[in-house]
Amino acid sequence: MKSSIGKRYEVFKYLRLIARISSLVSIAVLLMFVFGEEFDVSKVTPAQWIGFLFFPVGLVLGFAVSWRWDAIGAAISILSILGFYLIYGLLISGRFPSGYGFIVFAIPAFLFLASGLYAYYAIGKYSESVQ
Repeated sequence: MKSSIGKRYEVFKYLRLIARISSLVSIAVLLMFVFGEEFDVSKVTPAQWIGFLFFPVGLVLGFAVSWRWDAIGAAISILSILGFYLIYGLLISGRFPSGYGFIVFAIPAFLFLASGLYAYYAIGKYSESVQ
């Protein structure tokens, strides 16, 4: 019979595993979009480069950080998506990006956030010290 902390650790372990696998899938699909077709870098406008820094660069950077520090990396990814929608979408482009596709790529960030918060509140430790 497992102790209460042991059961909670199992939940944390599987939640983190799902977040990590989904982040790899998300990164793989994003890489297919970015490198799947040839494109002329000289035709990309400075405004589009700003959007590119938020999505996918900031999102992927947040995923990478999340592998060590769940909540911090999740915050980076979520703030990158918000930056993409608000700064690139509304301020630079003048319109809100349509569709939910960008949010779908950020699902692992929300899983990492849940993992980090679960480790802190249910187990009582920061997620990097739970390993």
